[in-house]
Amino acid sequence: MSDKRNIKTYDKPAGGWGALKSVTQSWLQSEKPLKNLRAMLKTNQDKGFDCPGCAWGESPESGLVKFCENGAKAVNWESTGRYVDPAFFSNHSVSSLKKHTDYWLESQGRLTHPMRFNAQTDHYEPVSWDDAFALIAKHLNGLPSPHQAEFYTSGRASNEAAYLYQLFVRAFGTNNFPDCSNMCHEASGQGMKPTIGVGKGTVTFNDFEKADTIFVIGQNPGTNHPRMLEPLRDAVRRGAQVVCFNPLKERGLEKFQHPQHPLEMLTNGSTPTNTAYFRPALGGDMAVMRGIAKWLLTWEHEAKANNAPPVFDHDFINAHTNGMDDYLTEVEATSWEHIETQSGLSKDEIRHAATMYKRGERVIMCWAMGITQHKHSVATVQEIVNIQLLRGNVGKPGAGLSPVRGHSNVQGDRTVGINEVPPKALLDALENKFNFTVPRERGHNTIQAIQAMESGKSKVFIGLGGNFAQATPDTPRTHAALSQCDLTVHIATKLNRSHLTTGKDALILPCLGRTEIDMQANGQQGVTVEDTFSMVHISYGQLPPSSPELRSEPAIIAGIAKATLGNTPVDWDFLISDYDNIRDLIADTIEGFTDFNSKLANPGGFHLGNAASERRWFTPSGKAEFAANALPDSLLNADLIAKGEEPDLILQTLRSHDQYNTTIYGMDDRYRNVFGARDVLFVNERDIKRLGFNDGDKVDITSMWNDGKTRQVKQFMLVAYDIPPGQAAAYYPETNPLVPLESYGDGTFTPTSKFIAIKLSKSKTDGTIAVSAV
Repeated sequence: MSDKRNIKTYDKPAGGWGALKSVTQSWLQSEKPLKNLRAMLKTNQDKGFDCPGCAWGESPESGLVKFCENGAKAVNWESTGRYVDPAFFSNHSVSSLKKHTDYWLESQGRLTHPMRFNAQTDHYEPVSWDDAFALIAKHLNGLPSPHQAEFYTSGRASNEAAYLYQLFVRAFGTNNFPDCSNMCHEASGQGMKPTIGVGKGTVTFNDFEKADTIFVIGQNPGTNHPRMLEPLRDAVRRGAQVVCFNPLKERGLEKFQHPQHPLEMLTNGSTPTNTAYFRPALGGDMAVMRGIAKWLLTWEHEAKANNAPPVFDHDFINAHTNGMDDYLTEVEATSWEHIETQSGLSKDEIRHAATMYKRGERVIMCWAMGITQHKHSVATVQEIVNIQLLRGNVGKPGAGLSPVRGHSNVQGDRTVGINEVPPKALLDALENKFNFTVPRERGHNTIQAIQAMESGKSKVFIGLGGNFAQATPDTPRTHAALSQCDLTVHIATKLNRSHLTTGKDALILPCLGRTEIDMQANGQQGVTVEDTFSMVHISYGQLPPSSPELRSEPAIIAGIAKATLGNTPVDWDFLISDYDNIRDLIADTIEGFTDFNSKLANPGGFHLGNAASERRWFTPSGKAEFAANALPDSLLNADLIAKGEEPDLILQTLRSHDQYNTTIYGMDDRYRNVFGARDVLFVNERDIKRLGFNDGDKVDITSMWNDGKTRQVKQFMLVAYDIPPGQAAAYYPETNPLVPLESYGDGTFTPTSKFIAIKLSKSKTDGTIAVSAV
C-alpha cells in the first residue's frame, strides 16, 4: 500500500544512467544475465530477433546496439531463469494465486507445460498437447454456431501465427476477432481510411531525418517507445521544430540523455527533445487542431488581401483533394470561445502552435493513445489529417501522418487478416485460394465479445497471447464474462490474471517467446513482424527454449486447427514444417507481399508500400477527402450533463515507466517520482485542496456513468503533481475497473480510457475493487 515514502524526487533526463542502472537490475534479476546480454546484442539486428516490445521502426544502418531500456526489460522478463511448472501449480491453487498482484504472477517465471484447470481440486494439472487440442476441438465442434466462439489476438503474435489463426477461424466459420488493436489505435484507421484511403502511417523512419517540424500529440515516447527519443533529440539538434502536446510534462518529451553517447554520459549532459510544449485539456486535442486551422485560415485571408504568398498549398489541394470548402465553412463557424474552453489553451497559445506549423515546409504529425481513446477520437484524427492536407504535408519526403503503434506486431496482425470487419478483397482472395465459403458477417470486436460472453451467447474464448482479463475495461464485468464460458484457452509465455479467470473448463498452452530458437521439421524457423512504418522484417530466436514442452504459436494454432477441422482447408503439418510455406500463402492472398520470402533476404526487410505516401488515394473519389466534423458541444457524457452532475476530476489511465501494456516489470516510475507503488492518483495540488483533501490522503475513486452501477477502486494515495487543474492520472490495469464497458469511441468501440469522469471520497476500508448495482 502506498504512502508518502514512495514519492522521491528524480530530476534526471530520460535515458542515461538511470536507464543503464534499471537495465542492469533487470539483467541480474533474470537469473541468466550473461546469456541475455549476448542475446540483447542481436536485438533488431539482421539475422537476430525483433524486440518483443514496441512497434517503433529501426534505422536501416547497422549498429552495435539497437535496443532501449524497455526492450532490454522485455527480453530479460521473457528469458528468465524462473519457471512456472507442474510443481508450481501443484503447490498453488487458483484461488490462492488470485490473491497475488499482477506483478507477482508474471514474475514467477516462464510457463513450461500445457495445463488444464480442474475445478474439483482448484488446481491446474498437466495435460498432453494432443489431449489439449482434442478438448478444444470437442468444445468448438459442439457449438450450435461458430459465432459462439471468440478468438482474441495480442499484438505480440507474428505475421505467420496471425495468418494461420485467421485462416483457421474463417474456415471454422466466423469473423469473431476481438483484438488488442480494438482497445488502442482503432480510431487511426477509421479516421484515415475515408480521408486518405489507407489506415496506416504514411511516413518511414528516414522521413524523420528530413522533417523540419515534428508534432508529437497525445503520446509519451519516453515510456511507451523510448527509441523514438533519439530522432526527436536529433531533430532538435539540427534545428528542426519539435512541438509537443501532452497534459503531463513527460520526461522523455523534455530532455534525453543517450546511453550510447559517451560524452553525454561522462558529463551527465542531456539534449532537449522539444522546442515547444503545450498542455491541452484531456480530450481537447481536436479543439487545438481546429484552432490551428482557424489561424491558418485567417492568415490565408490576409495573404490573399495583401497579394502575399498563400498559406495553403493550392496546387496540392486542387490536384489531390475534395471537400475543403465545406471543411473551412465548419472551421469559420467554430467560435474561439468554444475552442479555448474545450482545448484548455488560450487563443495566443494556439497561435504560437499554428505559427510553428506554418513555418514548417515538411511536417510530420505523430500521435498515440492520448488521441485515440476518446469518444470523438475519429473526428480528432481527421482534424489532424485536415491540417496536413491544407499545407500539402502528405505524400512528400519528410512529411506525413504517423500514428505510432504500440505492441511490436499489432499493425502486422491487422495486415494479414486479424479483423472483425475484413475487407472484401481479403475474403475474396481467401475464398479463391482455399476453395471454401468464407464468412461474410461482421464479427465481434473486443467490447462486443465481452458483451456476448456476459450474456451467455459466446461459450468459448481462445486468447493468442495477451492478458485479456486485465487489459480490457470494466474489469469485474470482463472477469465475470470469461467465467461464463464453457472453455477458456490462453496461449502464453507467462502466468497472468487471465489464466486465473477460468471458464468451466480452461487450458494454458505455453509457447515459445520471440527470443527463443524455433526448430521445426525443416530446421530453425524465423517469424516476421511489421513495424509502425510498414517495414516487414524477419526475426530469429537466439536462446534455447525455456522448456522442451514449449511449442511455437504457429504450431499451437495448427494443432488446434487440425484437431478441429482435419487437414482442411490446408495441410497444417506441411505449413508448420517450414514457415516459408506459410509466407507463400500470405504472398498469394495479402496485398503487398508478392515474393515475400525472397524480399526477406534484404537486411532490414522490405517496405509494404503506402499509396497515400505516393499521393494515390484509395477513396471513392480517388482524392484525399477533407472531413467537416463539428467540434463536440461537450466532452462529458450527455446523460450526466442532462442530470446536471459535475465530476470532481477527469481521469486518464496510463502506464508507469516500469511496464509495457499490462506487463509490470517493476514497481518504480522514476520519471514521475513514484517508487515501490502503483496505487497512486496524480492530481493538481490546487484540486486536492479544493476537494478538501491533503497531499498523501487515501481516497476511493468512483467513475460516473449512467447505467446504475457503481465502479470504484479504493485506497489510492493522492500525489500532488504538475498536472493541469481538473485532471487526474493513474496507472492501468489498476484503474481499468473505472472504465464503463459501454463508454467507447464513436465508430471504434475503443474504450475512453483517457477521459473518465470521477468522484473522490475519503477512504475508510481496505484496497478492494467493487462493482455493484446502486
